Amino acid sequence: MTDVKILDKLYSHIMKVIVATGVAPHYTEIASELQMSVEAARESLNDLMGPGKMAGYWLVPGTDTIGSFAPFNNVPTHYRITVEGESKWWGQ
Repeated sequence: MTDVKILDKLYSHIMKVIVATGVAPHYTEIASELQMSVEAARESLNDLMGPGKMAGYWLVPGTDTIGSFAPFNNVPTHYRITVEGESKWWGQ
């Protein structure tokens, strides 16, 4: 199990990237930004939000790719989020 401090950094990083870009980062990008190995980033991501972890947070089935990170969705939905005229997010 990943250390709670690392999970906290991971959560914060993912949320910041989604807010800034409208897209959730891939675990290889997370590894680079948080200065960890790719495998450690993948495992930490699964520890944070893998099956049975947190409601509203899930990986695309069969992958290690973020599908949803509440309140955002990484997969387009009918719920487009617009802030100050900018529409780059999808809601759950």
